[in-house]
Amino acid sequence: MSETVSLTYGSEEGDFYMHHIKRTELFERNNHFHGTYEIYYLLSGQRNYFIKDRSYLISPGDLVFINKYDVHKTSDVGEPGHERIVINFSDKFIDKDQPLFHPSLFNVFDLPAHVLSLKLQEQLFTQTLMDKMDKELKEKAAGYETYIKLLLVELLLFSSRYAERNEAAPFEHASPLHRKISEIVQYINSNYALTMTLTGMSEQFFMSPYYMSRTFKEITGFTFIEYVNMTRIREAQLLLRESGRKIIDIADAVGFENIAHFGRMFKKLTKLTPHEYRKLQRQS
Repeated sequence: MSETVSLTYGSEEGDFYMHHIKRTELFERNNHFHGTYEIYYLLSGQRNYFIKDRSYLISPGDLVFINKYDVHKTSDVGEPGHERIVINFSDKFIDKDQPLFHPSLFNVFDLPAHVLSLKLQEQLFTQTLMDKMDKELKEKAAGYETYIKLLLVELLLFSSRYAERNEAAPFEHASPLHRKISEIVQYINSNYALTMTLTGMSEQFFMSPYYMSRTFKEITGFTFIEYVNMTRIREAQLLLRESGRKIIDIADAVGFENIAHFGRMFKKLTKLTPHEYRKLQRQS
């Protein structure tokens, strides 16, 4: 068997989700983003993790924190096979009106580097917390949902304090090519509403279209057009949630010249039409 699932609880876009899996073969996660916070803990193997606008080499004992709506994707590095635990939770799960809430809980999601490389003692502590979560979610004893919140709050507080005590080393790109691709991604993130083509961007950043296409995919895990479309749809979601603008105007504002193409791409990436997405957000 190529993978062994130890635990699956909830759904990625739900209030709380936890998934523990061990894989022995090559695996590449589809490009995605979601409206929940994500904590990723690698137990074994190595992964390349592209988050927002740069890529990281993730090793066992690394805790990764991904903010809501940040684009991310994992892919293999070296030998196939890895084991990891993923936790997703919504704003509702630890709401600011709840007694457990404290603003510092969310500091780790604003870390410049997204990654905490834990020392052995802290790895053991983190593993113990996650083992307790695993046990509670499997046994579902009375009050287990409350205990899960307590454990999650403990993990977030521990992580925030660890980040404060252990100042991260300045982020260094793996190579000048990684830096170049990061610059291209940052340009897309800031200028998604403009017309963008592979040829035009390759000229702007002094690369051949073929070389840029190949290295962009190699470093980010996305094709150039996948990343552009995903960035535009993510911004469209923001406008659908937070404004009353017409859908046709939103499509134009995020860079889609054709409303039908916008609709198809939105449904492909979110499984909902723009109208369905807006309606669902207003009901929640």
